[in-house]
Amino acid sequence: MTINHAFLKKLRILSIVEGTSTLILFGIAMPLKYFAGIPAAVTLVGSVHGALFVALVAMFVVGMKRIPLPPRLTAMGIVAAVVPFGPFIVDRRLGALAAGRS
Repeated sequence: MTINHAFLKKLRILSIVEGTSTLILFGIAMPLKYFAGIPAAVTLVGSVHGALFVALVAMFVVGMKRIPLPPRLTAMGIVAAVVPFGPFIVDRRLGALAAGRS
């Protein structure tokens, strides 16, 4: 099986960016909204995070054909995108795939 390393690298970068946006949303924007009375923080960061989430899910689905990703790893990546720190955990699996260690 030949792995599309360029697409896999883009997927890993997007995964880390999306995971970081989740942490910014929960760790910075939500406290600003609820403790400092700045609801615009959640509006802005939440919108960016939502777009990144949709892009990541789409990229995982496309990655099944382009990389190719195993269906189980694809499902893990999508589920992990919902959980804080999840994308960082799945990135280890993606890194192992990139290194040929499946």
